[in-house]
Parts: sequence; C-alpha cells; structure tokens
Amino acid sequence: MDHNKAVVPHNLPRGGEMGGKQKIGQVAGKNRRVLGDIGNLVIVPAVEGKPKAAQISRPATRSFCAQLLANAQAEKNKKPLAEVVNKVAPTKVQIKKAASDNLAPETVIVISPDKEVKQSPLSGRRKTKKSGKTLTSTLTARSKAACGLANRPKIDDIDAVDIDNHLAAVEYVEDIYNFYKLTEDEGRVNDYMDFQPELNHKMRAILVDWLIEVHRKFELMPESLYLTMNILDRFLSVKTVPRRELQLVGISSMLIACKYEEIWAPEVNDFIHISDNAYARNQILQMEKAILGKLEWYLTVPTPYVFLVRYIKASTPNDQEVENMAFFFAELGLMNYKTTITCCPSMLAASSVYAAHCTLNKSPLWTQTLQHHTGYSEDQLMESAKGLVSYHLGAAENKLKAIYRKFSGPDRGAVASSHQQEIFHQLILILLPLLELIVF
Repeated sequence: MDHNKAVVPHNLPRGGEMGGKQKIGQVAGKNRRVLGDIGNLVIVPAVEGKPKAAQISRPATRSFCAQLLANAQAEKNKKPLAEVVNKVAPTKVQIKKAASDNLAPETVIVISPDKEVKQSPLSGRRKTKKSGKTLTSTLTARSKAACGLANRPKIDDIDAVDIDNHLAAVEYVEDIYNFYKLTEDEGRVNDYMDFQPELNHKMRAILVDWLIEVHRKFELMPESLYLTMNILDRFLSVKTVPRRELQLVGISSMLIACKYEEIWAPEVNDFIHISDNAYARNQILQMEKAILGKLEWYLTVPTPYVFLVRYIKASTPNDQEVENMAFFFAELGLMNYKTTITCCPSMLAASSVYAAHCTLNKSPLWTQTLQHHTGYSEDQLMESAKGLVSYHLGAAENKLKAIYRKFSGPDRGAVASSHQQEIFHQLILILLPLLELIVF
C-alpha cells in the first residue's frame, strides 16, 4: 500500500447521517466550494418561439462548447442574407415609380450565398456607364491641354546611361549647367580692338593659329585650349598691349591654363623653346603675374568646351563623326574675332553642333532634346551657323591652316577635307537664307 497517496472515502453517507451538504463540506475542508459556485455549469437559453422550459444545466465539456460555437456561427451567417434581401428587394413604391417612368423594375432573385445573383439588363447598362471617363479625368485632361502639358514634346534622358557613373554627377548635372548658363556672361568680353591701337583681328587670328599648333604639339587637353582663348581675350579687353608683347601674352595665358587644367603642365622652359627664345624666363613670369592680377584670379569660367561636351551628348551620343565636326566648327569660331565677340560660349557650342548636323546631313537637324538642353531654337542658331560654315568653305585656301590640318588627319576622321561635306556646305549657304525667309 502506498502511504504517500491520500485516502479518499468512496462511500460517503447521505442525508442525515453526515448532516447533508454542509457535512460534506466539513469533511472535505472548510475552503472547499460546491460545483455550482465554480462556474463550470452552462445554462442553455430557451429557443425563440417555444414555451420556456426548465433551464438545463450541464457541465461545459469540449464537445458541448464546440456545439455552442457552431450554433452561434450559423446564426451569424444567416443575418447578412436577411439584410441583403431587405436591401435589394424593391418596395411597392419603387415598383410603382418605375412603372410610371415606363421602366421595367429591376428583377432580383435572391438565392443562396454560394450562387451568383442575377441582375437585370438595366443594371448592366448602369455598370457599363460607370466604367467610362469620370468627370475628374475629363477636367484634368482639359486643364493639361489648356496649359500645354498634353502636347509637350518628349525629351530624351541623356544621363540615363551614366546613372552608375559617380564621376558623371547625374544628380547635379542639370543644376551645374543651369549655373553655367547664368554665369557665362561674366566671362565674356566686348569689342576691344578699338581699345588696342597696335592690334587688329588679323594679328589675333595669327596668334590663335600658332597657339593651336603649340597646343597640339604639347598634346594638351582640349579644356586648356579653350581656357587659353578666354584668358587671352579677357586680358586684352582690360589692358593695352603693344604688338611686340602679343605673343608673350599668348604664352603666359596658355601657361596659366595648363596649370589650371593639366595634370602635368609644361614648364616655362618649354614655352621659351617653342617660341624660339623670343622671351626670357622673367618676362613670362612677370606677364603671368600681370594677367592673374588683372583678372583677379578668376579662372573658373564656363568656356565653349563645357557646353560642347553636353550638347554633343544630347545630339548623337557615341557618334565620333559628329563630335569631330562640332569641335572643328568651334575652333574655327575661336579663331574668328567677330564670332568670339558676338556669340556667347553656349551659343557658339550650340551653333557648332547645328552646323555639324547640317554638314553631315543628319536628320532631324535639330531635335526637341537639343532645344531643351541648349535653350536655343533652330531659328536662333541659323545666323551663327551660317558664319561657321563659311569659315569651313574658306579653310582650305586660308593661309592659317592649323585648324584645317588638325582636323584633316585620320585621328580626327578627316572631317575638314571631305569633298562631299563641302557640297553640303554650299547647299546650306543657299538654303539658310531661304529658311529664314520662310520662318519670318
């Protein structure tokens, strides 16, 4: 016999032998309660419509709780069906009103929730009508048309190919070029030949032609050449220079530009040697100091080169022929004094791209993407482009052939010496005045 287990009497006396339920409680312990006080008895409510019978109390077993839950769920599912019937079924007043309007009332057949509800043809027509254009969409379309947004031309995203190139600065490139356009007038020069008594535009052209040869011999970056021209013209516009020092100003301007743009800039001795010892070392350094003082060390200016790179990318990306031709026209514009004075850097770059398209017979000559990025229309560029084309026609017979030889070599695609392109130039010179008359 196990002495650790409590001994529970199986046969307890009833009635008066132990004094009823109170005696039982005393035997089990003073704190023991009867089953009715614990709360494990469930009172089943009477069913509606039936006479109330005596409430049945029974223990809350698992099977009984599951049965009660199933009954409650069934009652809940029956309620929405009744609501559908009440909401969908037409009243007598609605039927009379439909009959007065010569419209057949909607036929509603209420069936079980597992089947589809049939609707009348009238309800189908109403559904089709709702699927059309809404008032909001109509008003929005009219507003866009009134503002010109509906007919806005498609602009190509020219920076999509460089989205993963961190050096391209795709996030800021639009802001950078907007800033260039706003500040390009600060680096421009006015007509200064009247201010230079010993100089004229032919002397300037000879100097530019020689500087292009020096730039090519030193194998410098193109940025250095365009910055050299900018420094040269800006200094000549604020300082009177005698004829004997004009070449010295050109050498010193290129020395400053190379120090600004190049990784390995040429030394002063290199410029002395290239100029056939025309100037001493101290003269070059003194002129360099004078130029920087007059320009107040303001060298970060937007040159035509920065605009050319952007506009060529917007024109025909990865087209080397268009790129070489555009740079050829841009350098012809740099040599010509009138073009340098009358055209701002962005217009010279845009005109060079437009003239290259005309020369190479590219179609279309000017796109909406180019107009968006350059800010110039085709009409605004015709006059300057016609001047660039005329320079090309006379480049072969001109005594100053540095640019012509540079772009006649195989490394530049020989864009300057193509006979077919010269024919296109002649056609353009004839057609451009006619196009101007048609436009205006």
